[in-house]
Amino acid sequence: MKDRQHPGYEQIGIRDGSWMFLPSFMAGALYDSNVFSSSIMKRSDVAAVVEPSLRAHTLWERNGVDLTFDAQQTAYKGNPGLDQTNASLKGNAWYDVSNDLAVLTNFEVAHLNVGVGTLASPLGAVQPTPYNLFSGDVSVRKEFNRLTTSVGFRTDSYDYGSTKAENGTVINQDSLDGQVYSLHGRVDYAISEMFGWFAAAEGNERNVRGQPGQPLDSQGYRALSGVTMALTHLITGEIGAGYVQQSFVDQTIGTISGPSYRAMLTWRPTPLIDVHFKAEQIVSETSQTSSQGVLGNAMQLGADYELRRNVILSVTGAYEVDRFFGTTRKDDVFTTDARIKYMLNQYGYLSVYHEYTTRSSDVPVYNFDKNLVGINVTAQF
Repeated sequence: MKDRQHPGYEQIGIRDGSWMFLPSFMAGALYDSNVFSSSIMKRSDVAAVVEPSLRAHTLWERNGVDLTFDAQQTAYKGNPGLDQTNASLKGNAWYDVSNDLAVLTNFEVAHLNVGVGTLASPLGAVQPTPYNLFSGDVSVRKEFNRLTTSVGFRTDSYDYGSTKAENGTVINQDSLDGQVYSLHGRVDYAISEMFGWFAAAEGNERNVRGQPGQPLDSQGYRALSGVTMALTHLITGEIGAGYVQQSFVDQTIGTISGPSYRAMLTWRPTPLIDVHFKAEQIVSETSQTSSQGVLGNAMQLGADYELRRNVILSVTGAYEVDRFFGTTRKDDVFTTDARIKYMLNQYGYLSVYHEYTTRSSDVPVYNFDKNLVGINVTAQF
Protein backbone atom coordinates (compact mmCIF):
# COMPACT_ATOMS: atom_id res chain seq x y z
CA MET A 1 0.00 0.00 0.00
CA LYS A 2 2.80 2.43 0.86
CA ASP A 3 4.12 2.13 -2.72
CA ARG A 4 0.68 2.17 -4.34
CA GLN A 5 -0.18 5.02 -6.70
CA HIS A 6 -2.83 7.26 -5.11
CA PRO A 7 -4.96 9.25 -7.61
CA GLY A 8 -4.16 12.95 -7.39
CA TYR A 9 -0.78 12.36 -5.68
CA GLU A 10 1.09 10.33 -8.31
CA GLN A 11 4.41 11.70 -9.58
CA ILE A 12 3.98 13.61 -12.86
CA GLY A 13 7.35 13.01 -14.51
CA ILE A 14 8.83 14.37 -17.71
CA ARG A 15 8.15 12.54 -20.96
CA ASP A 16 10.65 12.54 -23.81
CA GLY A 17 9.49 10.38 -26.69
CA SER A 18 9.14 6.80 -25.46
CA TRP A 19 10.96 7.53 -22.18
CA MET A 20 9.59 8.83 -18.88
CA PHE A 21 11.88 10.61 -16.39
CA LEU A 22 10.94 10.92 -12.70
CA PRO A 23 13.29 13.18 -10.70
CA SER A 24 13.10 13.71 -6.94
CA PHE A 25 15.12 15.28 -4.13
CA MET A 26 14.91 14.36 -0.44
CA ALA A 27 16.31 16.38 2.47
CA GLY A 28 16.05 15.29 6.06
CA ALA A 29 17.49 15.12 9.56
CA LEU A 30 17.91 12.28 12.04
CA TYR A 31 18.79 11.63 15.67
CA ASP A 32 20.75 8.48 16.56
CA SER A 33 20.96 7.54 20.25
CA ASN A 34 23.92 5.17 19.69
CA VAL A 35 25.88 6.07 16.56
CA PHE A 36 28.55 3.37 17.12
CA SER A 37 25.99 0.63 17.94
CA SER A 38 27.98 -0.15 21.07
CA SER A 39 27.36 -0.82 24.76
CA ILE A 40 30.83 0.48 25.64
CA MET A 41 31.16 3.62 23.54
CA LYS A 42 27.57 4.86 23.60
CA ARG A 43 27.24 8.30 22.00
CA SER A 44 24.32 10.14 20.45
CA ASP A 45 24.39 12.56 17.52
CA VAL A 46 22.28 14.30 14.90
CA ALA A 47 22.86 14.19 11.16
CA ALA A 48 21.64 15.84 7.96
CA VAL A 49 20.70 13.67 4.98
CA VAL A 50 20.22 14.61 1.32
CA GLU A 51 19.28 12.20 -1.44
CA PRO A 52 18.75 13.14 -5.09
CA SER A 53 17.22 10.47 -7.31
CA LEU A 54 16.28 9.98 -10.94
CA ARG A 55 14.24 7.15 -12.40
CA ALA A 56 13.93 6.63 -16.14
CA HIS A 57 11.79 3.97 -17.79
CA THR A 58 10.51 3.18 -21.26
CA LEU A 59 6.91 3.35 -22.40
CA TRP A 60 7.25 0.59 -24.97
CA GLU A 61 4.26 -1.71 -25.41
CA ARG A 62 5.95 -5.07 -24.77
CA ASN A 63 9.65 -4.86 -23.90
CA GLY A 64 11.07 -2.43 -21.39
CA VAL A 65 13.98 -0.85 -19.56
CA ASP A 66 13.81 0.67 -16.06
CA LEU A 67 16.79 2.59 -14.63
CA THR A 68 17.25 4.33 -11.26
CA PHE A 69 20.15 6.50 -10.15
CA ASP A 70 20.32 7.76 -6.58
CA ALA A 71 22.91 9.20 -4.24
CA GLN A 72 22.81 9.79 -0.49
CA GLN A 73 25.00 12.03 1.63
CA THR A 74 24.85 11.76 5.44
CA ALA A 75 26.73 14.31 7.55
CA TYR A 76 26.96 14.04 11.37
CA LYS A 77 27.32 17.08 13.61
CA GLY A 78 29.54 15.70 16.41
CA ASN A 79 31.12 12.64 14.77
CA PRO A 80 32.26 13.60 11.26
CA GLY A 81 34.13 10.31 10.94
CA LEU A 82 30.73 8.67 10.46
CA ASP A 83 29.92 10.79 7.38
CA GLN A 84 29.26 8.70 4.32
CA THR A 85 28.27 8.96 0.69
CA ASN A 86 26.39 6.21 -1.15
CA ALA A 87 25.58 6.16 -4.84
CA SER A 88 24.08 3.52 -7.10
CA LEU A 89 22.80 2.89 -10.59
CA LYS A 90 20.25 0.08 -10.79
CA GLY A 91 18.44 -1.24 -13.78
CA ASN A 92 16.29 -4.04 -15.08
CA ALA A 93 15.09 -4.95 -18.54
CA TRP A 94 12.76 -7.50 -20.06
CA TYR A 95 12.49 -8.74 -23.62
CA ASP A 96 9.55 -10.82 -24.83
CA VAL A 97 10.92 -13.23 -27.41
CA SER A 98 7.39 -14.58 -27.85
CA ASN A 99 4.14 -14.69 -25.91
CA ASP A 100 5.48 -17.49 -23.68
CA LEU A 101 9.23 -16.81 -23.66
CA ALA A 102 11.01 -13.85 -22.05
CA VAL A 103 14.54 -12.79 -21.13
CA LEU A 104 14.86 -10.87 -17.83
CA THR A 105 17.94 -8.98 -16.69
CA ASN A 106 18.97 -6.69 -13.85
CA PHE A 107 22.16 -5.03 -12.67
CA GLU A 108 23.56 -2.73 -9.99
CA VAL A 109 26.72 -0.63 -9.91
CA ALA A 110 27.20 1.05 -6.54
CA HIS A 111 29.53 2.68 -4.05
CA LEU A 112 28.19 1.83 -0.59
CA ASN A 113 29.22 1.74 3.08
CA VAL A 114 29.02 -0.90 5.81
CA GLY A 115 27.49 0.74 8.88
CA VAL A 116 29.43 0.78 12.15
CA GLY A 117 28.21 -1.91 14.54
CA THR A 118 26.52 -4.07 11.89
CA LEU A 119 27.43 -7.73 11.40
CA ALA A 120 29.60 -6.86 8.40
CA SER A 121 31.56 -4.15 10.24
CA PRO A 122 34.90 -5.26 11.78
CA LEU A 123 35.14 -5.27 15.57
CA GLY A 124 36.47 -1.96 16.89
CA ALA A 125 35.66 0.07 13.77
CA VAL A 126 34.48 3.63 14.43
CA GLN A 127 33.99 4.62 10.79
CA PRO A 128 31.91 3.11 7.99
CA THR A 129 33.69 0.66 5.67
CA PRO A 130 33.33 1.74 2.03
CA TYR A 131 33.02 -0.82 -0.74
CA ASN A 132 32.17 -1.02 -4.42
CA LEU A 133 29.60 -3.45 -5.73
CA PHE A 134 28.81 -4.74 -9.19
CA SER A 135 26.06 -7.29 -9.64
CA GLY A 136 24.15 -8.65 -12.60
CA ASP A 137 21.56 -11.32 -13.29
CA VAL A 138 20.24 -12.85 -16.53
CA SER A 139 17.22 -15.18 -16.49
CA VAL A 140 15.09 -16.91 -19.10
CA ARG A 141 11.42 -17.58 -18.34
CA LYS A 142 9.32 -20.04 -20.36
CA GLU A 143 5.61 -20.81 -19.96
CA PHE A 144 3.92 -24.11 -20.88
CA ASN A 145 0.21 -23.56 -20.25
CA ARG A 146 -0.06 -23.96 -16.43
CA LEU A 147 3.67 -24.62 -16.03
CA THR A 148 6.17 -21.75 -15.76
CA THR A 149 9.92 -22.35 -15.65
CA SER A 150 12.89 -20.04 -15.22
CA VAL A 151 16.65 -20.44 -15.05
CA GLY A 152 19.30 -17.78 -14.54
CA PHE A 153 22.83 -16.87 -13.59
CA ARG A 154 23.93 -14.15 -11.17
CA THR A 155 27.28 -12.65 -10.25
CA ASP A 156 28.20 -10.22 -7.47
CA SER A 157 31.63 -8.60 -7.21
CA TYR A 158 32.87 -6.81 -4.06
CA ASP A 159 35.82 -4.46 -3.58
CA TYR A 160 36.25 -3.31 0.04
CA GLY A 161 38.18 -0.31 1.32
CA SER A 162 39.58 0.40 4.79
CA THR A 163 38.12 1.75 8.01
CA LYS A 164 39.57 3.04 11.28
CA ALA A 165 39.62 1.88 14.90
CA GLU A 166 39.14 4.20 17.90
CA ASN A 167 42.93 4.46 18.41
CA GLY A 168 43.38 5.65 14.83
CA THR A 169 44.84 2.45 13.39
CA VAL A 170 43.70 1.40 9.92
CA ILE A 171 41.60 -1.75 9.57
CA ASN A 172 42.21 -3.10 6.07
CA GLN A 173 39.30 -5.06 4.62
CA ASP A 174 40.89 -6.09 1.31
CA SER A 175 40.63 -9.73 2.41
CA LEU A 176 36.87 -9.54 1.76
CA ASP A 177 37.32 -8.67 -1.93
CA GLY A 178 35.87 -11.32 -4.16
CA GLN A 179 33.09 -12.64 -6.34
CA VAL A 180 29.95 -14.65 -5.66
CA TYR A 181 28.48 -16.70 -8.50
CA SER A 182 25.08 -18.36 -8.37
CA LEU A 183 22.93 -20.45 -10.69
CA HIS A 184 19.21 -20.47 -9.91
CA GLY A 185 16.08 -22.07 -11.26
CA ARG A 186 12.40 -22.34 -10.43
CA VAL A 187 9.31 -24.24 -11.59
CA ASP A 188 5.74 -23.10 -10.89
CA TYR A 189 2.59 -25.09 -11.62
CA ALA A 190 -0.87 -23.51 -11.34
CA ILE A 191 -3.14 -26.15 -9.78
CA SER A 192 -6.07 -23.71 -9.84
CA GLU A 193 -6.70 -19.98 -9.82
CA MET A 194 -6.15 -19.98 -6.06
CA PHE A 195 -3.36 -22.53 -5.49
CA GLY A 196 -0.10 -23.51 -7.10
CA TRP A 197 3.04 -25.56 -6.48
CA PHE A 198 6.65 -24.46 -6.86
CA ALA A 199 10.14 -25.87 -6.59
CA ALA A 200 13.26 -23.68 -6.55
CA ALA A 201 16.98 -24.33 -6.25
CA GLU A 202 20.09 -22.16 -6.14
CA GLY A 203 23.75 -23.11 -6.11
CA ASN A 204 26.55 -20.70 -5.28
CA GLU A 205 30.32 -20.45 -5.30
CA ARG A 206 32.15 -17.76 -3.33
CA ASN A 207 35.70 -16.89 -4.39
CA VAL A 208 37.27 -14.50 -1.88
CA ARG A 209 40.81 -13.13 -1.51
CA GLY A 210 41.26 -13.91 2.20
CA GLN A 211 44.55 -13.88 4.11
CA PRO A 212 47.59 -16.17 3.68
CA GLY A 213 46.63 -19.47 5.32
CA GLN A 214 43.04 -18.28 5.82
CA PRO A 215 40.95 -19.28 2.78
CA LEU A 216 37.52 -17.66 2.64
CA ASP A 217 36.02 -19.65 -0.24
CA SER A 218 32.84 -21.70 0.09
CA GLN A 219 30.30 -23.53 -2.05
CA GLY A 220 26.69 -24.30 -1.29
CA TYR A 221 23.09 -24.64 -2.34
CA ARG A 222 19.52 -24.19 -1.16
CA ALA A 223 16.48 -26.09 -2.43
CA LEU A 224 12.87 -25.25 -1.56
CA SER A 225 9.45 -26.57 -2.52
CA GLY A 226 6.02 -25.44 -1.45
CA VAL A 227 2.72 -23.84 -2.39
CA THR A 228 1.67 -20.48 -3.74
CA MET A 229 -1.74 -19.04 -2.98
CA ALA A 230 -4.07 -16.26 -4.07
CA LEU A 231 -7.26 -16.59 -2.02
CA THR A 232 -9.23 -13.89 -3.85
CA HIS A 233 -7.69 -10.57 -2.85
CA LEU A 234 -7.46 -11.40 0.86
CA ILE A 235 -4.36 -13.62 1.15
CA THR A 236 -1.52 -13.97 -1.34
CA GLY A 237 1.99 -15.36 -1.03
CA GLU A 238 3.95 -18.59 -0.80
CA ILE A 239 5.17 -21.09 1.81
CA GLY A 240 8.08 -23.43 1.19
CA ALA A 241 10.46 -25.81 2.95
CA GLY A 242 13.64 -27.56 1.91
CA TYR A 243 17.33 -28.02 2.65
CA VAL A 244 20.37 -25.74 2.77
CA GLN A 245 24.09 -26.47 2.80
CA GLN A 246 27.20 -24.30 2.67
CA SER A 247 30.68 -25.90 2.73
CA PHE A 248 33.58 -23.68 3.75
CA VAL A 249 37.20 -24.35 2.76
CA ASP A 250 38.18 -23.15 6.25
CA GLN A 251 37.87 -26.28 8.38
CA THR A 252 37.22 -24.24 11.54
CA ILE A 253 33.81 -23.51 10.01
CA GLY A 254 33.35 -26.69 7.99
CA THR A 255 29.92 -27.43 6.53
CA ILE A 256 26.68 -25.81 7.66
CA SER A 257 23.59 -27.74 6.63
CA GLY A 258 20.05 -28.52 7.68
CA PRO A 259 16.37 -27.91 6.98
CA SER A 260 15.41 -24.55 5.53
CA TYR A 261 12.14 -22.67 5.08
CA ARG A 262 10.63 -19.50 3.64
CA ALA A 263 7.18 -17.95 4.01
CA MET A 264 5.95 -14.70 2.46
CA LEU A 265 2.29 -13.77 2.95
CA THR A 266 0.17 -10.65 2.45
CA TRP A 267 -3.28 -10.34 4.02
CA ARG A 268 -5.67 -7.56 2.96
CA PRO A 269 -8.62 -7.64 5.40
CA THR A 270 -9.93 -4.33 4.02
CA PRO A 271 -8.97 -2.06 1.08
CA LEU A 272 -7.26 0.23 3.62
CA ILE A 273 -5.01 -2.33 5.37
CA ASP A 274 -2.17 -4.55 4.15
CA VAL A 275 -0.59 -7.02 6.61
CA HIS A 276 2.75 -8.61 5.63
CA PHE A 277 4.48 -11.63 7.14
CA LYS A 278 7.87 -13.07 6.24
CA ALA A 279 9.90 -15.88 7.81
CA GLU A 280 13.12 -17.33 6.45
CA GLN A 281 16.16 -19.40 7.36
CA ILE A 282 19.38 -18.90 5.42
CA VAL A 283 23.11 -19.56 5.65
CA SER A 284 25.17 -16.43 5.08
CA GLU A 285 28.27 -14.68 6.34
CA THR A 286 28.82 -11.66 8.54
CA SER A 287 29.38 -9.89 5.24
CA GLN A 288 28.66 -11.27 1.79
CA THR A 289 32.24 -12.48 1.49
CA SER A 290 33.55 -12.94 5.03
CA SER A 291 34.73 -16.15 6.66
CA GLN A 292 32.33 -16.15 9.60
CA GLY A 293 29.47 -18.52 8.80
CA VAL A 294 26.04 -17.56 10.12
CA LEU A 295 22.81 -19.56 10.29
CA GLY A 296 20.02 -17.01 10.53
CA ASN A 297 16.35 -17.46 11.44
CA ALA A 298 14.28 -14.31 10.91
CA MET A 299 10.60 -13.41 11.23
CA GLN A 300 8.98 -10.12 10.28
CA LEU A 301 5.43 -8.87 10.72
CA GLY A 302 4.22 -5.52 9.43
CA ALA A 303 1.15 -3.56 8.44
CA ASP A 304 0.36 -0.56 6.24
CA TYR A 305 -2.78 1.41 7.06
CA GLU A 306 -4.30 4.17 4.94
CA LEU A 307 -5.45 6.60 7.62
CA ARG A 308 -6.56 9.01 4.91
CA ARG A 309 -6.19 9.00 1.15
CA ASN A 310 -2.89 10.86 1.52
CA VAL A 311 -1.69 9.57 4.92
CA ILE A 312 -0.09 6.11 5.23
CA LEU A 313 0.97 4.55 8.55
CA SER A 314 3.47 1.67 8.40
CA VAL A 315 4.53 -0.45 11.38
CA THR A 316 6.97 -3.40 11.32
CA GLY A 317 8.45 -5.67 13.96
CA ALA A 318 11.18 -8.27 13.37
CA TYR A 319 13.00 -10.91 15.40
CA GLU A 320 16.17 -12.69 14.27
CA VAL A 321 18.41 -15.38 15.79
CA ASP A 322 21.97 -15.60 14.39
CA ARG A 323 24.18 -18.59 15.22
CA PHE A 324 27.88 -18.20 14.37
CA PHE A 325 29.76 -21.31 13.30
CA GLY A 326 33.35 -21.70 14.37
CA THR A 327 32.51 -19.88 17.66
CA THR A 328 30.03 -20.23 20.52
CA ARG A 329 28.39 -16.88 19.68
CA LYS A 330 24.62 -16.59 19.31
CA ASP A 331 22.79 -13.26 18.86
CA ASP A 332 19.14 -12.34 19.34
CA VAL A 333 18.09 -9.23 17.44
CA PHE A 334 14.78 -7.39 17.82
CA THR A 335 13.80 -4.38 15.68
CA THR A 336 10.77 -2.15 15.25
CA ASP A 337 10.09 0.42 12.55
CA ALA A 338 7.20 2.93 12.57
CA ARG A 339 6.64 5.45 9.76
CA ILE A 340 4.06 8.00 8.70
CA LYS A 341 3.96 9.27 5.13
CA TYR A 342 1.95 12.43 4.42
CA MET A 343 1.47 13.16 0.72
CA LEU A 344 1.14 16.91 0.25
CA ASN A 345 0.36 16.87 -3.47
CA GLN A 346 1.84 15.55 -6.73
CA TYR A 347 5.02 17.50 -6.09
CA GLY A 348 6.06 16.25 -2.69
CA TYR A 349 5.49 14.41 0.57
CA LEU A 350 6.63 14.44 4.19
CA SER A 351 7.62 11.41 6.26
CA VAL A 352 8.65 10.82 9.87
CA TYR A 353 10.00 7.58 11.32
CA HIS A 354 11.28 5.83 14.43
CA GLU A 355 13.51 2.73 14.39
CA TYR A 356 14.55 0.72 17.44
CA THR A 357 17.20 -2.04 17.46
CA THR A 358 18.48 -4.20 20.29
CA ARG A 359 21.08 -6.96 19.97
CA SER A 360 21.72 -9.46 22.77
CA SER A 361 24.78 -11.66 22.24
CA ASP A 362 26.59 -14.47 24.06
CA VAL A 363 29.66 -12.28 23.50
CA PRO A 364 28.83 -9.17 25.58
CA VAL A 365 30.98 -6.80 23.47
CA TYR A 366 28.41 -7.12 20.67
CA ASN A 367 25.41 -6.10 22.82
CA PHE A 368 23.75 -2.77 22.06
CA ASP A 369 20.46 -0.97 21.68
CA LYS A 370 19.67 2.20 19.76
CA ASN A 371 16.87 4.53 18.71
CA LEU A 372 16.80 6.31 15.38
CA VAL A 373 14.31 9.15 14.82
CA GLY A 374 14.09 11.15 11.62
CA ILE A 375 12.08 13.42 9.37
CA ASN A 376 12.33 13.70 5.58
CA VAL A 377 10.84 16.09 3.02
CA THR A 378 10.77 14.94 -0.60
CA ALA A 379 10.19 17.13 -3.64
CA GLN A 380 9.36 15.37 -6.90
CA PHE A 381 8.21 16.11 -10.39
